[in-house]
Amino acid sequence: QVQLVESGGGLVQAGGSLRLSCAASGRTSSDYAMGWFRQAPGKDREFVAVITWSGGGPYYADSVKGRFTISRDNTKNTVYLQMNSLKPEDTAVYYCAAARSGVVSTRLTDFGSWGQGTQVTVSS
Repeated sequence: QVQLVESGGGLVQAGGSLRLSCAASGRTSSDYAMGWFRQAPGKDREFVAVITWSGGGPYYADSVKGRFTISRDNTKNTVYLQMNSLKPEDTAVYYCAAARSGVVSTRLTDFGSWGQGTQVTVSS
Protein backbone atom coordinates (compact mmCIF):
# COMPACT_ATOMS: atom_id res chain seq x y z
CA GLN A 1 0.00 0.00 0.00
CA VAL A 2 1.25 3.46 -0.94
CA GLN A 3 0.87 6.54 1.24
CA LEU A 4 0.72 9.84 -0.63
CA VAL A 5 1.06 13.38 0.74
CA GLU A 6 0.52 16.44 -1.44
CA SER A 7 2.00 19.88 -0.83
CA GLY A 8 2.58 23.15 -2.64
CA GLY A 9 -0.95 24.44 -2.98
CA GLY A 10 -1.89 28.00 -2.22
CA LEU A 11 -3.45 31.22 -3.43
CA VAL A 12 -2.18 32.83 -6.63
CA GLN A 13 -3.37 35.43 -9.09
CA ALA A 14 -4.43 34.51 -12.60
CA GLY A 15 -1.38 34.02 -14.79
CA GLY A 16 0.76 32.89 -11.88
CA SER A 17 2.44 29.56 -11.22
CA LEU A 18 2.54 26.85 -8.58
CA ARG A 19 4.45 23.60 -8.25
CA LEU A 20 2.72 20.76 -6.46
CA SER A 21 4.63 17.88 -4.92
CA CYS A 22 3.48 14.41 -3.96
CA ALA A 23 5.67 12.40 -1.61
CA ALA A 24 5.11 8.65 -1.74
CA SER A 25 6.07 6.06 0.85
CA GLY A 26 5.39 2.43 1.62
CA ARG A 27 5.30 1.34 -1.99
CA THR A 28 6.15 -2.21 -3.00
CA SER A 29 7.26 -1.19 -6.49
CA SER A 30 7.96 2.00 -8.42
CA ASP A 31 6.70 0.66 -11.74
CA TYR A 32 3.20 2.05 -11.38
CA ALA A 33 1.78 5.10 -13.10
CA MET A 34 1.18 8.27 -11.09
CA GLY A 35 -1.52 10.81 -11.74
CA TRP A 36 -2.98 14.12 -10.67
CA PHE A 37 -6.70 14.78 -10.37
CA ARG A 38 -8.66 17.78 -9.16
CA GLN A 39 -12.07 18.49 -7.73
CA ALA A 40 -13.79 21.87 -7.65
CA PRO A 41 -16.70 22.61 -5.30
CA GLY A 42 -19.89 21.00 -6.54
CA LYS A 43 -18.12 19.13 -9.31
CA ASP A 44 -16.86 15.60 -9.86
CA ARG A 45 -13.22 14.73 -9.50
CA GLU A 46 -11.54 15.03 -12.89
CA PHE A 47 -8.35 13.86 -14.51
CA VAL A 48 -5.46 16.31 -14.90
CA ALA A 49 -2.28 14.42 -15.82
CA VAL A 50 -0.60 11.01 -15.62
CA ILE A 51 2.95 9.68 -16.03
CA THR A 52 4.52 6.20 -16.17
CA TRP A 53 7.06 4.81 -13.71
CA SER A 54 9.88 5.67 -16.12
CA GLY A 55 8.65 9.20 -16.73
CA GLY A 56 7.36 8.36 -20.18
CA GLY A 57 3.94 8.60 -21.74
CA PRO A 58 2.86 11.79 -19.99
CA TYR A 59 -0.73 12.59 -20.85
CA TYR A 60 -2.77 15.68 -20.01
CA ALA A 61 -6.34 16.79 -19.98
CA ASP A 62 -7.07 19.20 -22.81
CA SER A 63 -7.91 21.91 -20.31
CA VAL A 64 -4.34 21.98 -18.94
CA LYS A 65 -2.26 20.88 -21.93
CA GLY A 66 0.52 23.34 -22.66
CA ARG A 67 0.24 24.90 -19.20
CA PHE A 68 0.86 22.02 -16.78
CA THR A 69 3.78 19.59 -16.67
CA ILE A 70 3.89 16.34 -14.72
CA SER A 71 7.20 14.75 -13.73
CA ARG A 72 8.58 12.30 -11.20
CA ASP A 73 11.83 11.67 -9.38
CA ASN A 74 11.99 8.00 -8.43
CA THR A 75 15.12 8.49 -6.32
CA LYS A 76 13.06 10.78 -4.11
CA ASN A 77 9.82 8.88 -4.65
CA THR A 78 8.14 12.16 -5.52
CA VAL A 79 5.77 13.29 -8.27
CA TYR A 80 5.42 16.91 -9.33
CA LEU A 81 2.89 19.03 -11.14
CA GLN A 82 4.21 22.32 -12.47
CA MET A 83 1.28 24.64 -13.14
CA ASN A 84 1.82 27.76 -15.23
CA SER A 85 -0.53 30.39 -16.63
CA LEU A 86 -3.08 29.53 -13.99
CA LYS A 87 -6.70 30.46 -14.54
CA PRO A 88 -9.57 30.87 -12.07
CA GLU A 89 -11.06 27.72 -13.60
CA ASP A 90 -8.07 25.80 -12.20
CA THR A 91 -9.28 26.44 -8.65
CA ALA A 92 -9.79 23.07 -6.98
CA VAL A 93 -8.42 20.58 -4.52
CA TYR A 94 -5.64 18.69 -6.29
CA TYR A 95 -5.08 15.02 -5.52
CA CYS A 96 -2.11 12.80 -6.23
CA ALA A 97 -2.88 9.17 -7.02
CA ALA A 98 -1.01 5.92 -7.66
CA ALA A 99 -2.34 3.57 -10.31
CA ARG A 100 -2.78 -0.16 -9.90
CA SER A 101 -0.27 -0.75 -12.72
CA GLY A 102 2.24 1.05 -14.89
CA VAL A 103 -0.29 1.52 -17.69
CA VAL A 104 -1.32 5.09 -18.43
CA SER A 105 -4.95 5.72 -17.53
CA THR A 106 -7.26 8.69 -17.00
CA ARG A 107 -9.89 6.70 -15.09
CA LEU A 108 -10.31 7.20 -11.35
CA THR A 109 -11.04 3.51 -10.87
CA ASP A 110 -7.58 2.58 -12.17
CA PHE A 111 -5.94 4.39 -9.25
CA GLY A 112 -5.85 2.56 -5.95
CA SER A 113 -4.06 4.99 -3.63
CA TRP A 114 -4.89 8.64 -3.05
CA GLY A 115 -3.49 11.56 -1.13
CA GLN A 116 -5.60 13.88 1.00
CA GLY A 117 -5.35 16.75 -1.46
CA THR A 118 -3.97 20.27 -1.51
CA GLN A 119 -6.01 23.40 -2.19
CA VAL A 120 -5.20 25.56 -5.21
CA THR A 121 -7.03 28.86 -5.48
CA VAL A 122 -6.57 31.18 -8.46
CA SER A 123 -7.95 34.69 -8.05
CA SER A 124 -9.02 37.08 -10.78
